[in-house]
Amino acid sequence: MTDIASRAATPTVAAESLLVACLCADWCNVCQDYRSRFEQVMQSLKAVHPQIDFVWVDIEDEDALLHPLDVDNFPTVLIAHGDAPLFFGAIAPMASTLERLVRKHLSGPTASPLNQPDVARAVGRIRQAKWA
Repeated sequence: MTDIASRAATPTVAAESLLVACLCADWCNVCQDYRSRFEQVMQSLKAVHPQIDFVWVDIEDEDALLHPLDVDNFPTVLIAHGDAPLFFGAIAPMASTLERLVRKHLSGPTASPLNQPDVARAVGRIRQAKWA
């Protein structure tokens, strides 16, 4: 998993890859507890699907990436196929919920991308920051 703040050098992602970003806050106890579950799902799915990019985004440290989006509930997850956002919302802080959601989108968009330009722009900024 990549912390956006660490910005480790990683090869550019293929446009069709799946991005799974957890938007949380360091001060949030739910987020602190959820991080290990997020990493568990990441390890499980990347073992079979290495093309999935998992990113943990601290909404306060990386607020410029998300502006003008508001994240009020934790954990909030953003899933995109390429640059097309497919899901953006709060989920139950359980590994099974995240895994089910990610598996739903593994083979590519199963529904139309979200018609939310601010979310789409955030996807682009997250991808740029991760691989910059």
